Amino acid sequence: MKRALQLAARGRGGVEPNPLVGCVLARNGRIIGQGYHRRFGGPHAEVEALRSCRTSARGCEVYVTLEPCSHFGKTPPCTSTLLEAGVARVHVAMIDPGEHVRGRGLRQLRRAGVPVEVGLQKAEASRLNAAYVKLCTQKRPWVILKWAQSIDGKLATHTGRQVNVSGQESHRLVHRWRGQVDGIVTGIGTVLADDPLLTARLVKPRRVARRVILDSRLRLPPNGALARSAAQIPVMVICAESAVAKHSRRATRLERRGCEILPLPCREQRVCLEALLDELGRRRMTNLLVEGGGRVMGSFFDQSLADEARVFVSPTLVGGGQAPGALEGAGRKDWPTSSTGEQVQIRKVGGDLLYVVTLPRPGN
Repeated sequence: MKRALQLAARGRGGVEPNPLVGCVLARNGRIIGQGYHRRFGGPHAEVEALRSCRTSARGCEVYVTLEPCSHFGKTPPCTSTLLEAGVARVHVAMIDPGEHVRGRGLRQLRRAGVPVEVGLQKAEASRLNAAYVKLCTQKRPWVILKWAQSIDGKLATHTGRQVNVSGQESHRLVHRWRGQVDGIVTGIGTVLADDPLLTARLVKPRRVARRVILDSRLRLPPNGALARSAAQIPVMVICAESAVAKHSRRATRLERRGCEILPLPCREQRVCLEALLDELGRRRMTNLLVEGGGRVMGSFFDQSLADEARVFVSPTLVGGGQAPGALEGAGRKDWPTSSTGEQVQIRKVGGDLLYVVTLPRPGN
């Protein structure tokens, strides 16, 4: 099952909004076939594993990271494929929470007389498909906050001067992430200050992320880098309904450039993030990378709308009480303890340290 999980992870960025799935076929403790779901609309992991077999799969054991589907979608049911192959036993890491599955695949296999065991490496499988599970259960995308800071927690100097806080290896990794997500979110303040492209340029992207701009007053420049590239790479401008009427000429110019103008409810001249996540969930967007400034990321954090933080820490000190930090806003009332539920992984990326923090859901 660990091998199946390794295979499943290779599909990241290619299969969404489908789940990441890997499958291994074994006989007498030896692997005879393996595969994973490579791209949305393509063969599922079970089919890939069966195709890789150089011998008959009859009587083998199946190790699959997610419950096999039992319905016709873009591909035939995997349960039928496994039954036709004559497999002897199926080990499933976790049940598929998708509305068309939810235990139906397991029941079909068991009714056909195939023993099924559920739960092997369940925790790891759940972490692997956390974004898919959230989309199925909460109808919202997985939200990743990303920033780079100095050791003392500063994003820039007190003058606000733009600098490359992290090293080249970290920069390249960020571009790889951009090529794996459905959307990249930033605020209009960052856009006006930096005129960014927000694209994956240092790697070959597996998918093209939609640039989502939080711009309640519709200030996005029609001649800026984002608008100029909107015909090739989608741009979604989130604003207040009143802004469209007030700035109708700018809205028209942006739409002619190829931007999508999406009016949503606003509070105190700030986009309602819950309404945004609901809308993106309706569009089946699985994961978002938030690259905004401290106010934007602080808003996601304060409202418990972020699921994960990826923080690069550069071996530098900046200082300054007015130097910007990553999570501006109200912040927590109490100092967090080990019982708050965060899961933290740390690894070295070039000269930086990368902290990957999975944030607890409200109420957990």
